[in-house]
Amino acid sequence: MRILVIMLCLLMQPVLAATSDPVETRTVRAQLVSATDGVGEGTGVVSAGLHLELEPGWKTYWRSPGEVGLPPEIDWSGSENISDVTLAYPAPTRFTAFEIENFGYGEEVLFPLTVALVDAGQAARLTLRANLLVCAEVCIPETVDVTLDLPAGGSVDAANARLLADWVARVPVSAEGAGLTVDQVHLSEEALTLRLVADPPLRSPDVFPEQGSYAAFGAPDVRLGDAGRILWARLPVLSSGEGGLDLTVVDGPRAATFRPDLSQTPPAPPGQSRGIALILLLAFAGGLILNVMPCVLPVLSIKLASALQARDRGAARVRAGFLASAAGVLAFFVALAAGIIGLRAAGVAVGWGVQFQNPAFLALMIGLMVLFAANLMGLFEVGLSSDVQTRMARTETRGGWGGDFATGAFAAVMATPCSAPFLGTAVTFALTSGAGLTMAVFVAMALGLALPFLIVAARPRLIERLPRPGRWMATLRRVLGGLLLLAAIWLLSVLAASAGWVIAGGVAAAAIAMLLALGFWRRATPIGAVGLVAVVVLALILPVSGGQPAVVSGPWQAFARDRIAQDVASGQTVFVDVTADWCLTCKVNKRLVLDAAPVSGLLARDGVTALRADWTRPDEGIATYLRDNGRFGIPFNAVYGPGAPEGIALPEILTERAVIDAMERAAGRQ
Repeated sequence: MRILVIMLCLLMQPVLAATSDPVETRTVRAQLVSATDGVGEGTGVVSAGLHLELEPGWKTYWRSPGEVGLPPEIDWSGSENISDVTLAYPAPTRFTAFEIENFGYGEEVLFPLTVALVDAGQAARLTLRANLLVCAEVCIPETVDVTLDLPAGGSVDAANARLLADWVARVPVSAEGAGLTVDQVHLSEEALTLRLVADPPLRSPDVFPEQGSYAAFGAPDVRLGDAGRILWARLPVLSSGEGGLDLTVVDGPRAATFRPDLSQTPPAPPGQSRGIALILLLAFAGGLILNVMPCVLPVLSIKLASALQARDRGAARVRAGFLASAAGVLAFFVALAAGIIGLRAAGVAVGWGVQFQNPAFLALMIGLMVLFAANLMGLFEVGLSSDVQTRMARTETRGGWGGDFATGAFAAVMATPCSAPFLGTAVTFALTSGAGLTMAVFVAMALGLALPFLIVAARPRLIERLPRPGRWMATLRRVLGGLLLLAAIWLLSVLAASAGWVIAGGVAAAAIAMLLALGFWRRATPIGAVGLVAVVVLALILPVSGGQPAVVSGPWQAFARDRIAQDVASGQTVFVDVTADWCLTCKVNKRLVLDAAPVSGLLARDGVTALRADWTRPDEGIATYLRDNGRFGIPFNAVYGPGAPEGIALPEILTERAVIDAMERAAGRQ
């Protein structure tokens, strides 16, 4: 009978549990779990976990939430016999919506807890308050209070131990522990680029960077090479952080977190050696096409006059002159590549054609065009002394290789505000590759632009097919000089839009004074040099008024990047046009396609938002938007909509059919 009473008393005791009572809110169900149902003898650390089950469609955040969001916060101040609680974070999942990158967890997550006791082996009570941000279409801050009692003694809870072990295994380990070797990591203002070696191979990895509270990175471009043994990734930098850079690489259940040493140059993508020949071919083709782009047309005036003048020269002189022009093209592109490499090493963002945003550069180009035009119109002659031949004012219409070289270099300079077919791919590759590949791409581009010069140099007798010189050449030269003056006026309008009419007026006055002085004294060397210095100095010392505000009319609205996600979310189709006054290709696109029927009518329809981004002046918001889309020059056009929330990029040279097809696809009608 006594034994029966004892058994009944034992049955009436509360059953020890390794799981707390659940707490439920509108979006989440929370519990504390422990691997044991008590504290074993001599035990100073207990393994536990905060188990969250989320309602369908809801998610919560990792310790670094991405562009928006908040990490969980815990407070154990009401606990008993507990000195510290450390929360670990399992590897996150990426959530992307409307170009916003977030890192966190959906459906279910268990945060492993390491619970340190004050008195080892004694009973403890873990009272935990967790502040969570839980989001779906809207975000709701949730607070859960859970308590778990851990009496002295107890045994292992097998089910909870397995659950904890499963989530502990998802907590990232070191790079070495995950079989990863850091090969190269580069961080600039534009992008984070990394290359890792993996053993065993990776299958579908993702990269989660952390760099302090204010850092944000775009979606990664992840590429695998050598059957998954090489990981290369590039992530656009949306905003810079202030702390050290930590990287978490996740590949299914495999995850690692590490802090890499940064390199000076970005690593090349895997398999690039096989594709470099294609990139160089694209760069060459893009450079060749630049010869017929509107940006180079001002230089053709000089070259045509030169070719006519060379009609009766010997083959050796013709060959040497055109080789000098080709050398001028090559020299400029080599210098441009070297400058880009240097600026990139210094952490400065670079782009194609952005020098046309600089007032001093525009002033120099205006002065040179006025100088060339004055020579073509016969306002001055250049002597043949060795001193004069080395100066930029030297033109090839009067003989001398210095003028030939200057013409080639001038053609290359004037080509940079244009973006020809194939050129965007080549320039993007060059600006995201190492120094050697950057130089190789720009040299290939230079050879394409210089090909017409090289063809004439190889076959000098081609010049003999031109008409013989005569009095008609004087008239033609004046016409060509007038065309150069028109080009200078166009650049003057670009300068006014970029820096205001105060600077543009000063430069115009200096250029007119130089033109009059050249016509009166007919001496190019001192007057040309003084005039060029004057226009540049004026551009530097006169106050910048900020230029003319971007004018949008018709269906167009001023560019605001946040409008893209907002309007797409409401079912709109969004067309983005990035343009500038100095981009002649942009003007051709507008004249022939965007501002012409039927595209103009399509952009004016209900349900379509047309955004125009004016990059005539430096604008970091537009520059960041271009970099995030893998572009470093303009024109750039993209279409967004319910059928293409991430956007459809259009070719540099627009066609009516390409625009209409992209808008149909973005609207979800194809």
